[in-house]
Amino acid sequence: MTGRAASGRIRISGGNLRNSRLDVPDLPGLRPTPERVRETLFNWLQPVINGARCLDLYAGTGALGIEALSRGASCVRFVEREPRLAAALRANLVRLKVENPEVAADDAARLVSQAPAGKPYDVVFLDPPFALEAWTSIAAQLEKAGWLAGHAWIYVERARHTPVEMPANWLAHREGVAGEVAYTLYRRHPVDPLS
Repeated sequence: MTGRAASGRIRISGGNLRNSRLDVPDLPGLRPTPERVRETLFNWLQPVINGARCLDLYAGTGALGIEALSRGASCVRFVEREPRLAAALRANLVRLKVENPEVAADDAARLVSQAPAGKPYDVVFLDPPFALEAWTSIAAQLEKAGWLAGHAWIYVERARHTPVEMPANWLAHREGVAGEVAYTLYRRHPVDPLS
């Protein structure tokens, strides 16, 4: 979600909100996922996104979660601790007439350290600020605290040359590189309680 400053507007690339513009606040370090990467990701997710319950951690502009809603996700929980980003995200969701938007102005690490209040999620977007280097710890907490459905899909975006360690039962399904950004879609396999 963060890396270099960005401002202006970005476009939703597909679904019923296609070509809708999202206002992007002028905040240092904000790094929305590029449209080309979002298109690729949602082509990969196309068979499973309809009706999916999604969690957008470190939501930033909310582009990933809004793209998921546009393409048929049943619900998205957005998590963004920066108050100005959370407010801009809420404003974009209201303007786009998204019903019952759920934006948690909370710290993602704190949130996932607890058990989820509802059902586990089918799709999780994990795109923390690169400077936090939070991928490994958040992935472990998602797994440990029960946030993930049995065969959940987890999208991880990171700096190109940053190694990350994901849980052993997350299998890389597809991956790509765009400039200095590397991205991977993982498929979770349930852990055998007898192992």
